[in-house]
Amino acid sequence: EGLGNQFLHHIREVDAIVHLVRCFENEDIVHVDGSVNPERDIEVINTELLLSDLQSLEKRIDKDHRVAKSGDKEARKNMEIFEALRTHMNEGKPARSFPLDPADTPRLAQLFLLTYKPVLYVANSTGKPEEASHVEKVKQIAAREGAQFTVIDCALESEIAQLPEAERKEYLEGLGLSEPGLNRFIRAAFKLLGLITYYTLGPKEARAWTIPIGTKTPQAAGVIHSDFEKGFICAECYKSDDLVRLGSEQKIKESGLYKQEGKEYTVHEGDVLLFRFNV
Repeated sequence: EGLGNQFLHHIREVDAIVHLVRCFENEDIVHVDGSVNPERDIEVINTELLLSDLQSLEKRIDKDHRVAKSGDKEARKNMEIFEALRTHMNEGKPARSFPLDPADTPRLAQLFLLTYKPVLYVANSTGKPEEASHVEKVKQIAAREGAQFTVIDCALESEIAQLPEAERKEYLEGLGLSEPGLNRFIRAAFKLLGLITYYTLGPKEARAWTIPIGTKTPQAAGVIHSDFEKGFICAECYKSDDLVRLGSEQKIKESGLYKQEGKEYTVHEGDVLLFRFNV
């Protein structure tokens, strides 16, 4: 409550917002408001963000109003959209839920509004039955806003992080878990940002590379080095799941799963790529 201007300035520069919401009950950890109420906590933060956005929007509307008086068509169009957006936000709705023609998306993007950024709600819960209603409430809010949602037990994640690598798997299996909650969080964050991962394998190292969904092979190669994109010839490709399942590139080739792709191939999550290029 009462977010500082410096904090708001920092998050205005991020690509997405992760909102960690307390859903666990623990008398030893006192909530600032004296009770666990995720809906209230979310509303407090969202109201702060909304008020900050409305302040920024008012300044922009005033600026466009002055420019529009000179007959500037772009300023008039901006005013039309921004005034409708102001009405929408005055109803307590975030900018990201404002109905907008795709052609006008850049107009909103240039405002850097906090409530226009994609959001991932993370319910911090130990998984106890009495916390289920809190988690469900966060899930409902995320669904209503079109936001992403996941659940993490932060106390458990802290314990897991402190264990030696060799002991983590056994510890997780003892709890009936296949993976840490951090893995789910990372996948949810990637989905929120529209990102995927592809891999390159060499004799000495394996590397993971992050690219936007829909990236073609030349542009994916350019993430490694601009020369790879400029001189792109083709990409040899197979799936990382096939490597795990079959155990080697040779067996992948023998199974007919090792392919050669051109510049129009769209890279997918988990692809393993070897780029051929000429400079």
